[in-house]
Amino acid sequence: QEQLVESGGGVVQPGGSLRLSCTISGGTFANYIMAWFRQVPGKEREFVARIDLSGTRTYYADSVKGRFTISRDNANNTVYLQMNGLKPEDTAVYYCGGRHSSLAIYTRASEYDHWGQGTQVTVSS
Repeated sequence: QEQLVESGGGVVQPGGSLRLSCTISGGTFANYIMAWFRQVPGKEREFVARIDLSGTRTYYADSVKGRFTISRDNANNTVYLQMNGLKPEDTAVYYCGGRHSSLAIYTRASEYDHWGQGTQVTVSS
């Protein structure tokens, strides 16, 4: 049974940075397309970024492009989200999602099979 565990959330001032991590166990990490989503109360889970199996192809939501960077370390079964230039509107619970696939085309939460428990990111002065 695959298990994803996120870490790295917290409270940061506008303009600050955080790095989220998500480690997967119980599966072959290198076979999973990985993505980050975020969710605020009362809204649907929103796509943030996606990375392919090898880590060479990434895709971002327009709202985070140029500020966030997704990366992965297949040797350590971990995907990261480096968040710079944080804004109050980035405040949300961030989730990592995984899909056992070779196609890096998925941007909807319903297309991902495995989820972590989420980590809170709060951007506030």
